[in-house]
Amino acid sequence: MKILIVEDDLSSRKFLYKFMSNYGDCDITVDGMEGLDAYLMALDEGEHYDLICLDIMMPKVDGVKVLKTIREMEKQRGIEGERKVKIIMTTALNDVDLVKNSFDSGCEVYANKPIDIKKLENVMEKLNFKKKI
Repeated sequence: MKILIVEDDLSSRKFLYKFMSNYGDCDITVDGMEGLDAYLMALDEGEHYDLICLDIMMPKVDGVKVLKTIREMEKQRGIEGERKVKIIMTTALNDVDLVKNSFDSGCEVYANKPIDIKKLENVMEKLNFKKKI
């Protein structure tokens, strides 16, 4: 499994990398623009991501814009249903409108920071991602 972590906060990046490495190979970017570049490069190379962990509050391009752009790119390339990348949005904000907007834009899961390990394990199970052996 191939995972992209798009997170500007160092401690959150380290946490997600350590956790997600149990499930697959992880790439890390530090802002929305880098995240979009990594996503596009993977698509162009035929090695798409299975999962993206996407922070909402980031410099350059925020997570919601990244999410909308990814979903638009998938639409343009005919990537539908189960072939679409799964996206977990993360944030320290507690904003109901932001949560609704994220789901309306196509995220699968919304996780508040600090991220609870047990809840994240349950999310991975719900998304049918298994730990590497």
